[in-house]
Parts: sequence; structure tokens; C-alpha cells
Amino acid sequence: MGAKHESRSASTGGSGKGPAGGSTGGSKDADRRIGRRALIVGGTAAAVGTAALARDELARLWWRVPGVERPREAGAVDYGGARWVAASDENWRRADRPDDFGVDMVIVHVTQGSFASAVRAFQDPGHKAATHYIVGQDGRVTQMIRELDVAYHAGNRDYNERSVGIEHEGFVDRPQDFTDEMYAASARLTAGICARYEIPLDREHIIGHVEVPGTDHTDPGPHWDWDRYLKLVRRAATSAPSPSASKSA
Repeated sequence: MGAKHESRSASTGGSGKGPAGGSTGGSKDADRRIGRRALIVGGTAAAVGTAALARDELARLWWRVPGVERPREAGAVDYGGARWVAASDENWRRADRPDDFGVDMVIVHVTQGSFASAVRAFQDPGHKAATHYIVGQDGRVTQMIRELDVAYHAGNRDYNERSVGIEHEGFVDRPQDFTDEMYAASARLTAGICARYEIPLDREHIIGHVEVPGTDHTDPGPHWDWDRYLKLVRRAATSAPSPSASKSA
């Protein structure tokens, strides 16, 4: 299951909550990003002699003004086969991915417990961690955090910001927990994510939690069949007519 805190470095277990949890460093980073963007936009607009680009940028960034939140559609999911159950606000932070942070990885986790226990943990504000999705042994998919937001799941801030995290119900030392239904459902989910963000379907971009720098986690463990999983992901990618996604906020 995800690490206890979001980390700003590669240190194990993390060192802070990030902006959603009350840290001031994240808001300063956001301010700097807005400032850089404003300068770039202003310079470009002046060079081409038009304010259209500046207007577009300001329209997209208006919700970053302190006290203003970007509108969200309650219960919206990014994957059509998912059921929405919201994680605690303490276990993720608001973002506007991929506009503010590019998404180039999917990280595979194992819950080390039941599906229900993972949902309860991610709804617990004291847990300080959650993934975007949970996939059950029966193939059901629950989304708990929107893909545009940063989930505290990898134990490494940089990896959190650039990845989508998927938990899988079971235990790393029980190969029987990784069912056909789970592999198939997770592969369809990952194929859709990769299509949305143009992520290559390979082991450099679809990785296990154990491969995140600085983590002390071992999931998905030695019984996770990576060759089988990647074949299923690629098959799902070629058979899907289009990414299963809700593009609404």
C-alpha cells in the first residue's frame, strides 16, 4: 500500500504532506510556476503583438488565485469502468495535470489487505496516503482520486507528481491473489491511462512501487507476472476504440 506521507525527496516514507496538508513550500512552488508562466505568456504576447495567448493562459489559471478552487464535477471518474469513492483530502493534493505536472508513469501497488480495508485506509485522514485507483480480485475498479490531482502513493514527491497509482487487492506473498479478473481489469485501466497521456507501454513507464527511489516497499512482489501484465496492457491498448475517460473537471 502507499507510503505514509508524500515525500519531496527520495527519502523513505516521505517528509511532508504537500500543499493540501498544510505545507507552505508547495504554495510557494505554485506561485513560482504561475510567475514563470505569466512572464512567458507576457513576453510571447508582446512579441507576436496579440493578447490572445495571455487571455487563454489566464483563463486556464484563474482558479489558482488564493481562495478560488477549480470547479469539479462531483463523482466524475477518469475511467469509464470505475466506481467513485472519494479519498480523504489529507491523502492527496489538488493539481491540474498534465498542464502543471506531466504524467509519464503508472505505478503498480498491492494493498497487503482486502479491498475494503484499502478503501477505509484511503478515506482515513490519518493514513496520509492513497492511490488513484484500487482493483479488486473480482475485477472491480474503484477510483478515489482524480487523475488530474496528485495522490500521495509513491513515497517520493517527484514520482507522485508524474504518475497514476493503482492498488491491487491481495498480499505480495500470495500468488493466488493475482486473479485473471484482476490482471484483465487492471490492464484495461492502465491501457486507458497510457493512451490519455501518451505513456509508452513498457517497463520504464509502467513500474512497481518497489522501483520508486527511496521507498522501502516491496510491492507488487515476486509473484506479480510482469510479462503477462504488459501483454494484456498492449492487447487492451490495440483493442480499445478510444481512451475511456471523462474529460470534465
